[in-house]
Amino acid sequence: MVQESIWLNSTKQIFKVDRREIHFLRFTLESYDGMALVSTVDPYVALIEVSMAPGCEKWVLELLDALRKDEGLRISSFR
Repeated sequence: MVQESIWLNSTKQIFKVDRREIHFLRFTLESYDGMALVSTVDPYVALIEVSMAPGCEKWVLELLDALRKDEGLRISSFR
């Protein structure tokens, strides 16, 4: 029950990524246990939704930024 309430109160943000990188992003973000969950919104357009646990938003966004800069991943906010 505690785990469910964490995700009900999570911050959600949608990103556009390179379709080939969806699996890598999911694996990387979810490897930080309890920090974020990744869902594919549209596999053809390559939209993902990142649910960030309360209090972890800054770290998740910093990790995404590092993946952009250091690994060359194409990740952009989708609005």
